[in-house]
Amino acid sequence: MKKAKLQSVLWMLLLVLTAQFAMGQSKTREQDSVNRKRLNTVIITGSAFYVTSLTVLYYGWYKDNPMTAWHFIDDSHYWLQVDKAGHATTSYTITNYGYWLLRWSGVSHRKSSWYSGLMGFGAMTVIEIMDGFSADYGASATDLLANALGSGLSVTQSLLWKEQRFKLKFSYHPTDYAQYNPSQLGKTPLQRTLKDYNGHTYWLSMNISSFIKKESRFPAWINVAAGYGAKGMLHPVTNPTEDENGNPIPQFKRVRQYYLSMDIDWTKIKTNSGFLRFVFKGLSFVKLPFPTLEYNSEDGFVGHWIYF
Repeated sequence: MKKAKLQSVLWMLLLVLTAQFAMGQSKTREQDSVNRKRLNTVIITGSAFYVTSLTVLYYGWYKDNPMTAWHFIDDSHYWLQVDKAGHATTSYTITNYGYWLLRWSGVSHRKSSWYSGLMGFGAMTVIEIMDGFSADYGASATDLLANALGSGLSVTQSLLWKEQRFKLKFSYHPTDYAQYNPSQLGKTPLQRTLKDYNGHTYWLSMNISSFIKKESRFPAWINVAAGYGAKGMLHPVTNPTEDENGNPIPQFKRVRQYYLSMDIDWTKIKTNSGFLRFVFKGLSFVKLPFPTLEYNSEDGFVGHWIYF
């Protein structure tokens, strides 16, 4: 399905942006005068990787797919909207990495905030355009809205507070659902990480110290996080009753899940190590395993000693 394809490409883009950030891992002070050499490196390297990603995407999904007139599809009800949370989180994260790269290049804070938002939203929009001309897919208005919300969250906080007090994050755990519909949910562990939305959880992680008086001794790196996910989904809309060989499969109730947990803001941990700063920024979109309280309509409140 389109959503799983989209997620796989976008996570690849995230890895690209993380690698690019390594160029600035030794920098401890933000600049305000543009370093043309660094900026050109960011533009050329980022463009090359993005074009390569789109080329792989074309030959992997579009080459043998008939083209048609531009059209939209209504996928707002797919996967109990877990995929929409994924779109917002991915757009937000790309925007954040874009901001760090632009600041490393000496672009001003305000311009970096706006340009990075265009980078995050633009990277997602190009794929929606390609989908819109594909007979098997179609552009999605709700995808575009989720992309805009993700990038907008980053830009708004950057302009308002010059920091990210609320971060969108991702976590994943393996489930048993993929065995019943591997063509949709993945046949290998890597495919399931990308395609099995039953194992995806998307988080809004809030930094507590950002809302406390500066003289407080409260640890700056402690966050509280609210999460959303779903389970029992073998298909975007309605679960099948038989597998690909015609054998009956269990019928699962499609259930939304809500979570409350603690988290860590890695970027608030002070260190003189350039390597650790690089690692911390690379981990900034990942929700750490912590004791978690879950609520869903099937089981009520459920406690997890460790949840990821």
